[in-house]
Amino acid sequence: MTYSIVARDPATGHLGIAVASRFFAVGCAVPFLKGRVGAVATQAFVNPTYGPDGLRLMEAGAPPDAIIPILTARDDGHPNRQMHMIDAQGRNAAFTGANCVDWCGHLVADGVSVAGNMLEGPEVIAQTLKSYQAAMDKPLAERLLIAMQAGEDAGGDKRGKQSACLVIVRDQDYPWLDIRADDHADPLDELRRLYAVAQERFLHVAETMPTRENPHGMVNRRAIDETIARLEAERIAAGRPTSSFMANKE
Repeated sequence: MTYSIVARDPATGHLGIAVASRFFAVGCAVPFLKGRVGAVATQAFVNPTYGPDGLRLMEAGAPPDAIIPILTARDDGHPNRQMHMIDAQGRNAAFTGANCVDWCGHLVADGVSVAGNMLEGPEVIAQTLKSYQAAMDKPLAERLLIAMQAGEDAGGDKRGKQSACLVIVRDQDYPWLDIRADDHADPLDELRRLYAVAQERFLHVAETMPTRENPHGMVNRRAIDETIARLEAERIAAGRPTSSFMANKE
């Protein structure tokens, strides 16, 4: 009922997951990420414990290909499960249970994996992976969105579409970007709109937030306010409308 992509950006070490499904609020069940640790996508007849437990095992030093048998061995329902993961070193692995609904399967490549079940066919994950690898010159968020759209264009979830999610972590426990379309006629298009809105203000504010290295963050917001005001003035001068629904109501 779902297809997803799990990736580590080789240039930055940032980790990301994007997922789409004909299922309500897929973003609350599939993606689990932690900066400097790894990313896990758990799906099909989902077992949400795979996410946090997989991350704990990664943090303890276990490689992904050793984590999968640990998680499945304790779960009698594992033939109905699907998961794929990557750690902060770029090691990755995937699992598709024997009882997942066709079409189901996964592909694992250097720094990225794609997995899906209840899809129109294998071309969904093949095109998702191909498009991701062809967009390595773009920022990770854009790369993931491009890849997911390619999977949708190849057929996506054979039941249709309803929800999608994109999460990216940098080097902190909290996400740098976490956007979701929980119940939408075109959830990937909605993710693209939300990403555009995030670029107008949110992602600039995100650069000022406290981190492990700087627990204070930016305490004087003057510089960020000036940056946001400058970018907004440039957008208006160029005649580009805001992507935000709320800004359009002001």
